[in-house]
Amino acid sequence: MARSTPGVTRQRLIDEAVRLFSTRGYAATSVADIQAACGLTTGSGALYKHFPSKQALLEAAVRRNLDRIAERGGETTGATGDPRADLERMARAVWQVIEEDRELIRIMLREFDGFTELFEGMWQGVLSGVYAQGASWIAAQRELGNVEADDPEATAAVLLASLTYYPLLQIMIGHTPGDLDPERFLAAWVQHAALTLGLAPRPA
Repeated sequence: MARSTPGVTRQRLIDEAVRLFSTRGYAATSVADIQAACGLTTGSGALYKHFPSKQALLEAAVRRNLDRIAERGGETTGATGDPRADLERMARAVWQVIEEDRELIRIMLREFDGFTELFEGMWQGVLSGVYAQGASWIAAQRELGNVEADDPEATAAVLLASLTYYPLLQIMIGHTPGDLDPERFLAAWVQHAALTLGLAPRPA
């Protein structure tokens, strides 16, 4: 049987740990459970060759989440000359970030009190990534005379709160706001954002 490379094994351990923490809960998931899910002998201690503890696995998952946010940062910034197209592109990028780490986000929502410092770092990463970039885009568009916003940071927070509520509600209870499909919600969100920002109507 071929042996997995150390890098593949490490990523598999993170993936399976996150899946189990998400479905069973952190406390109810043992190191043996994680090893078994990866096809490793439960009593071998193989996990400890890569991570010193179960918590270190969770910490690695959070670091990976922050790396993904940083990598996708360019997709939530920049301008194409069409502010409405920018809004849709940024919205889809935000949803993609959430979708890629939906299991980790479920863990954060359920386990925040037990890992306050760890998940606070994850939240600060979101603030410095998604929220800060959204505010920067609004401020830049205001300078160009394309949008109206007295407070770009607060405006970005309001718009992003409504945008992220859609996937977060789905993660938490399996339903979306109004049980709408994503394209209907996104179209309405872009229209609402355009009105909020005072964008000129598109030519007929």
